[in-house]
Amino acid sequence: MSGSKGSGTIFFTNCNLKCVFCQNHQISQSTDNNHLDLDSNALANIMLHLQDELGCHNINLVSPSHFVPQIVEALLHAIPLGLNIPLVYNTNAYDSIETLKLLDGIVDIYLPDIKYASDEYAKKYSRAVNYVSVSQQAISEMHRQVGFLVMDEDGIAQKGLIVRHLILPNRIAGSKTSLRWLTKCISRQTTVSIMAQYYPSHLAPYEPMLSRSISHEEYNEVVETVEQLGIENGWIQEMDSAALYLPDFESKDHPFK
Repeated sequence: MSGSKGSGTIFFTNCNLKCVFCQNHQISQSTDNNHLDLDSNALANIMLHLQDELGCHNINLVSPSHFVPQIVEALLHAIPLGLNIPLVYNTNAYDSIETLKLLDGIVDIYLPDIKYASDEYAKKYSRAVNYVSVSQQAISEMHRQVGFLVMDEDGIAQKGLIVRHLILPNRIAGSKTSLRWLTKCISRQTTVSIMAQYYPSHLAPYEPMLSRSISHEEYNEVVETVEQLGIENGWIQEMDSAALYLPDFESKDHPFK
């Protein structure tokens, strides 16, 4: 999806989940001033800058669930000024159906996580109540709106659903159950991104079940599940991916600094 010119990623602060292992915790759960306060006009200008000046392939809205009204207002400014690249809704899937229906015809690509198959673990590690049913209903609605993934001749995503699943240690993510639900209730044609990049960041080192990286056994078990379920569309990260996906928003080179 990033292609040769990258994805125009916009991170929103104060995520509606509080995952103890969040790799983006410096901004997603931050209470300091490491962020920009924007109105809808400024947000529209950022979108246009990402498209016109940087040539990004899409506008990628990360953890946008609690800013949907402001995002829609920004689009009302940006589209008449020429914004025409795909809009990506990059979410943890803890979204209300009412909110998602407001986005029908607006979002081109839905990029949700399916984090847990257990409400107990979801509440304990992400402070999410009824995560399983909420996320499943949300992903079903997303698929209803945009369907299967469509890419252009260069392999750049234009429309559709991509479901991410992060492998967690000690099978906390319930990978087998989640992927089985996805193939049975959505489709085995669904594009899936299996992520092996878990690293015990943020508060995870203090949680015994999450204080280590995933094992080869846990990784291979999920890969075998993908094969057994006949999932053919998507990607599987290599075991050594963690070091490549550890953002540092407090770095002196970060644009907020």
